[in-house]
Amino acid sequence: MKRAVVNNSGDMDIYCNSCGRKLKVENGILMEDAFEATKEWGYFSDWDTQIHRFNLCEECYKEITSRFQIPVEVRQKLEVL
Repeated sequence: MKRAVVNNSGDMDIYCNSCGRKLKVENGILMEDAFEATKEWGYFSDWDTQIHRFNLCEECYKEITSRFQIPVEVRQKLEVL
């Protein structure tokens, strides 16, 4: 699944890489939050020097992280700019 594609109107269509759902974008602005990950693999991995990127919608993020043996570290942001 592609991370994002340009549609006929010139806007980006963004998809959840797990479930494939198209995320809501209006006038080039993502209207729902999503988890975006980027990993630059180093040596001694199966993906030496490759860069991997993906998006997860909130539902897929919840589903995947709920299976973690060690929970996600959560900190509260004190100020939003």
